[in-house]
Amino acid sequence: MPTPTPEMQACIDSCQACHATCLGMAMTHCLHIGGEHTEPVHFTLMMSCATICQTAADFMLMGSPHHPHVCRECAEICEECAEDCARLDGMEACVEACRRCAEECRRMAA
Repeated sequence: MPTPTPEMQACIDSCQACHATCLGMAMTHCLHIGGEHTEPVHFTLMMSCATICQTAADFMLMGSPHHPHVCRECAEICEECAEDCARLDGMEACVEACRRCAEECRRMAA
């Protein structure tokens, strides 16, 4: 596989950072706080975001020609996750990581 372009590497890095942030925040912050932070819709969205981010990074790392489709879906889920996390206390790191990843993935999907 050829070395990823700088643009693709930036997207891979953002996806991996978002995966780590969403997974980490869900498993530590959200589970410990409870309440709205662990409502099924919110918690499932966070786990979906973490998973699609890892998948998008994997598709780019594999050099899959399908990465633009996965990145498009990743951007959509990240944006939804950012909006949902923005309404809850202490989720700023997740909001920031999701918005950055959504922006990078939109570029890869274009």
